[in-house]
Amino acid sequence: MNTTVPTSLYAQRRAKVAAALGPNGIAVVPTAPERQRNRDSDFQFRHDSYFYYLTGFTEPNACLVLTGDGKSTLFCQPKDLEREIWDGYRLGPDAAVGALAVDAAHAVGELDTQMPKLLENRDAVWYPFAIHPGLEQRVAGWLNQVRARVRYGALCPEQQRDLCAVLDEMRLFKDAHEQDIMRRAAAISARAHVRAMQYCAKALREGRDVREYHLDAELMHEFRAGGSQYPAYSSIVAAGANACVLHYRADVAPVKSGDLVLIDAGCELDGYASDITRTFPANGKFTGPQRELYDIVLASQEAAVAATKPGARFTDPHDAAVKVLAQGMLDTGLLDKNKVGTLQDVIDNRSYFQFYMHRTGHWLGMDVHDCGSYVEPAEVGEVSERKDPLSGEVIKNRPSRILQPGMVLTIEPGIYVRPGDGVPERFHHIGIRIEDDAIVTAGGCELITRGVPVKADEIEALMKG
Repeated sequence: MNTTVPTSLYAQRRAKVAAALGPNGIAVVPTAPERQRNRDSDFQFRHDSYFYYLTGFTEPNACLVLTGDGKSTLFCQPKDLEREIWDGYRLGPDAAVGALAVDAAHAVGELDTQMPKLLENRDAVWYPFAIHPGLEQRVAGWLNQVRARVRYGALCPEQQRDLCAVLDEMRLFKDAHEQDIMRRAAAISARAHVRAMQYCAKALREGRDVREYHLDAELMHEFRAGGSQYPAYSSIVAAGANACVLHYRADVAPVKSGDLVLIDAGCELDGYASDITRTFPANGKFTGPQRELYDIVLASQEAAVAATKPGARFTDPHDAAVKVLAQGMLDTGLLDKNKVGTLQDVIDNRSYFQFYMHRTGHWLGMDVHDCGSYVEPAEVGEVSERKDPLSGEVIKNRPSRILQPGMVLTIEPGIYVRPGDGVPERFHHIGIRIEDDAIVTAGGCELITRGVPVKADEIEALMKG
């Protein structure tokens, strides 16, 4: 249970959800299941984000039920002193009411017995669609029990509705408590990146063998030393050509002097993620071609940061970054202007996609790729079609989300150069990405991850020791 956030905040969130259900609505929100890793061993448990957002409760085998009149009922593991010897402390239903500020609590084993009674005479049942395998079938079983009582005057809910629609919109805007946690998570992750950079250069200067997993270990040390519960995602530590693999994982590859190292890593703190990418020279000194491309990526990020402000569209930072990257590709010869045409041609035809094939950002919050619509809700019906110049696929365009204060997103342009016809050899196998986390503010955006340097000169100075 997160003791850093007052229970009243979770109660306020539950009340807001209850108001959206309608007076006769009911919502069911389970936490994540425990998952077996192999024989007699489970993966480390991580709660469901929706459930945690409404409860602050981190134990497995739990479910929250909300009704339109504002009542909240928690189903959780009962106290069991013998199991607690093996698995750890359980809050239990008796203590849950006071500790979590819910109206009632029962043992989770009573869920199938209690739910048909709670569903009776409701007009709609809400739950997160396509999140919890088997939940739809379980709801259907409860509804069948309600239908069996219609001859006795019971009414069965006629609608099943997706609770994600309500919760996603709420979670898209981070309150002051959430922003504070995310700043602290970002600070821990920034220190981890600094640690990995300095370790790498020092170890190479001393003639030691450096592997990707060594840098991964430095990250993990700083995450845990800072109080983080675990990484927010599997850390990407990619040396040399491996940096051109977007979702590469830290492995056994050697880190060699003269290589660039791309690290995409962030910790999770009290349920909230951070997400930072830095690319640095393994020995602490950029080569000419590395610096040439690095400065282009950094300039593209600066353009994207300037475009991240209230009233802008979510796609504006991406468009700003692409314009700088595409011009850089023309200037360096990565793209042959005699073949691809002007800057606008490169953008219109997506010729840049050979070296930059992902978007420039995503929502960030409890999940690394956090929930929240990327389409402006008031304009969702405004649809146009376009044909993608690369795939030929017909794509439906809807107006992009308008940025507002409290939204949190990443800004992460990159360039990835694989050998190919006409690709200058001096750039082969260079992969660069620079990523920071941004809170949209009234006047623009706040970059919360700049505790780790981003300018090439500052990175080199840091790595000198």
